[in-house]
Amino acid sequence: MHILMLSWEYPPLVIGGIARHVHDLAHALASQGRRVTVLTAGVAGAEPIEEETEWLTVHRVFPANPSASGIMGQVMQINLNLLERALMLAAAGEVFDLVHAHDWVTAYAGKALKHGLRLPLLATVHATEFGRNNGLHNDLQRRISDVEWWLCYEAWRVICCSEYMSGELQKVFQLPLDKIRVVPNGVCPDEFRSDPVPSGFRARYAAPDELILFHVGRLVPEKGLGVLVAAMPMILKEHPQTKLLITGRGPYEAELKEQARRLGVDNRVFFTGYIDDKTRNILYRLAEVAIFPSLYEPFGIVALEAMAAGAPVLVSETGGLGEIIVHGRNGLKMHPGNAASLAENVLWMLKHPRQVERMRRQGLADIVEIYNWALLAGKTSRIYEEILSCDHSAPRFSPWEKTEHHEELNRYDYCEVSRY
Repeated sequence: MHILMLSWEYPPLVIGGIARHVHDLAHALASQGRRVTVLTAGVAGAEPIEEETEWLTVHRVFPANPSASGIMGQVMQINLNLLERALMLAAAGEVFDLVHAHDWVTAYAGKALKHGLRLPLLATVHATEFGRNNGLHNDLQRRISDVEWWLCYEAWRVICCSEYMSGELQKVFQLPLDKIRVVPNGVCPDEFRSDPVPSGFRARYAAPDELILFHVGRLVPEKGLGVLVAAMPMILKEHPQTKLLITGRGPYEAELKEQARRLGVDNRVFFTGYIDDKTRNILYRLAEVAIFPSLYEPFGIVALEAMAAGAPVLVSETGGLGEIIVHGRNGLKMHPGNAASLAENVLWMLKHPRQVERMRRQGLADIVEIYNWALLAGKTSRIYEEILSCDHSAPRFSPWEKTEHHEELNRYDYCEVSRY
């Protein structure tokens, strides 16, 4: 079996969680004897072709066309380059069994390869534009949502990362349940087993007597960071020596800093900017609590990373986060958007170290037993096999193409038309 995997981002190009997801999935599949070719965007300093293992090849495509304006133009550019590279590989004799497209940004290339090379298409939807914005409020958001629907329509099967996302796909796109497969995100536990904390490391972020609260992620409104900053006065009232570290970059940073200043807690909130994985893992180990107060979160891989690094975890009862954490077992959950709930849970965790230690250990066990990429790659492989064993007699032309078969096409239901 040879899988052609399409992803706009792939390490070292990391924009969100997709890059890490695709990297870990591709490596896990390759370690299980699945041949995987990843096509992704080029990035400065990276080689155009990376032979990573016997079973995995990563091709980075660099734009070779006129510059594009706007997100849709950029997406079309990268899809043209992905498609061009895939066709070059096919012309050189590469034989692929299935195309696996990750999110709407690779939909155009995925659909073209499905029909051009007569290959079944599998899509993984990591989030929806409707969910990210709590609705569709402008033409760009509606355009992106249309492409997401189109990708789901064209795919034989659609993978999502949580039961929450399964429900969202059914609601937003009217996607049939029998077309959806839920496979959670995962982590590689060995990557989070850090060396001892370097001398002087902690002092760069907090005073010796300060308790560390830690958040890592993109600084965007849906991550609920305004709620986290708003909870700081309540936390500091009972624990004055507390420091909140917010790491990452994003358009919401200036507003969050201004909020902290207005609340008088800017001396207790430290915006670190970008940090590398090693630094992140050490800070997880030093944190009293890792906090993820998202307002919208299809899955929440950061919670798994925190658990794998050994941090106690507090999350919002929303989306995939609410499925990862069982309140009181492997972490705690707060009411989404509620600063008082966040503060109450943090204060409880600071006052009950023995119970928190028990939850922390359970979180580590869950990583190994549930969210290990070796297990999740096996589930994904079974979906590949399911697709390849399907009846391939469904129409192979575009579902809306007006041909002499147009009337015949109307006799096929949604799932059959969109399979192949």
